[in-house]
Amino acid sequence: MPRLPLESLRVLEITVVWAGPYCGSFLADLGAEVIRVESTKTFVPLTRGAAPHLSQAVIDNLPLYSGGTPGRVPGDRPFNRSPMFNSHARNKKSMTVNLLDPGGREIFDRLVAISDVLIENNPTETMEKLGISYESLRAVKDDIIMLRMPAYGSDGPYRDYRAHGVHIEGVVGHTMLRGYEDTDPSYNTTVLMSDAAGGAQGAFAVLAALRHRKRTGEGQLVELGQAENVFPFLGEYYLDYAMNGRIHGTLGNRHPRALQNCYPCAGENRWVVITVYDSDQWMALCDVIGATNLKSDPELASAEGRHARQAEIDPVIETWTRGRSPEAAMRALQDQGIAAGIVMNQADAFADPHIKSREFFREAYQEDCGTHLYPGPLYKMSETPLGIHRGPVMFGQDNEYVYRELLGYSAAEYEEFVAAGHVGTDYAPGVG
Repeated sequence: MPRLPLESLRVLEITVVWAGPYCGSFLADLGAEVIRVESTKTFVPLTRGAAPHLSQAVIDNLPLYSGGTPGRVPGDRPFNRSPMFNSHARNKKSMTVNLLDPGGREIFDRLVAISDVLIENNPTETMEKLGISYESLRAVKDDIIMLRMPAYGSDGPYRDYRAHGVHIEGVVGHTMLRGYEDTDPSYNTTVLMSDAAGGAQGAFAVLAALRHRKRTGEGQLVELGQAENVFPFLGEYYLDYAMNGRIHGTLGNRHPRALQNCYPCAGENRWVVITVYDSDQWMALCDVIGATNLKSDPELASAEGRHARQAEIDPVIETWTRGRSPEAAMRALQDQGIAAGIVMNQADAFADPHIKSREFFREAYQEDCGTHLYPGPLYKMSETPLGIHRGPVMFGQDNEYVYRELLGYSAAEYEEFVAAGHVGTDYAPGVG
């Protein structure tokens, strides 16, 4: 089996919710030994689910992404069954230590001393309360790399603001760009693009710092403000404001220059998106849907004319799409050179032949969760094939390995840590 690019590197992960754990998953996929440092006395909501322990009545009313579990069955340890957490928990290890309890910091420092990288995405004040800073890490290991991923950076007026992805989206102006023309932002559903973007960019930053260390022998502190990381994704809107003073609002499914919308198809909640860029595509669309009256209308010969009268055109297109499945509508339009695509739901994505051929979803097993399909590594490398060699990590699953093998504590010392509450595979009573 070829060696993976980051084998022999050890990464400590003190991360919450999505952005930080997602960052760690990239490094774990590439072969780093990623160890989640968790606590039996602290439960962070939306990381390993909604709460440490959930009744059946509660779990039946939770959305699957934020607190549900497979089959709506809580199990003895529902925190090991959270789909949102497990989707990025592959190939990792987990150990527990309570950093604010006696002896906790000594354990942690011994682990830092044999590690290469620490990543975290907590509020700035949380890390300060724990006494974990780049300076404190460097005092233990002078070439350590630390990646910080606070929502708004570690200085400035927003430094202590707590934020999930939805709040970051609002601060950078993304929320105002989403929605429909006849609704306001209160109708928007949650989009967490900033988490995915932060996780991927954070992993890249770690790789760059590792490269720097290989050349110079120096570690360093890397800070990725998640909100700042999102701004380039919205560059065209900020550029338009900077150059032209325009403030953009919502467009719904429409396009500022082309004829575009999302149209209902046969079946329940089935849709197809159609985009017409030029006159040739417009003529082809009219032929496909049998709209001879629209085809012969001279006002609709230009993109500007079609855009101005889209409210009149849309019902004609909709009459045609409602009589067909989204697959049939897409194929008929694409065959004539018209951009069209199905709006897939999750079942469509799992069944999609292209996704299957790419082997994107991979089976993985975990003791508390069973075998399920999970998103696999995003890279395909010809010389170092990536995969899921270990299923989603359970809470405290690798305590014995970390304490006994890596840190060299004796069996008696290990039992003392168990008695003190540092070591566990469940949360302490009353935590929630």
